[in-house]
Amino acid sequence: MAENKSASIFSKDNYIWMLIGIVVMAIGMFLMAGGKSEDPSKFNADEVYSTTRITVAPLLILAGLAIEIFAIFRKPRG
Repeated sequence: MAENKSASIFSKDNYIWMLIGIVVMAIGMFLMAGGKSEDPSKFNADEVYSTTRITVAPLLILAGLAIEIFAIFRKPRG
């Protein structure tokens, strides 16, 4: 009779790294999201083009994707 072992490709460490990557990407998306302006008829360039929205948030998203790639390709210990 054949053994019915369900060997997972990923270990617990891989899943933890994947979760960390998702959290980092979610933080980046949250920082990139825009709030509504107090006066919709007035354009506030400082809010739209802030360093957080155009630099920090995309870097966090890219870092999250790099963490996901690391988590997928990381070999399980053992």
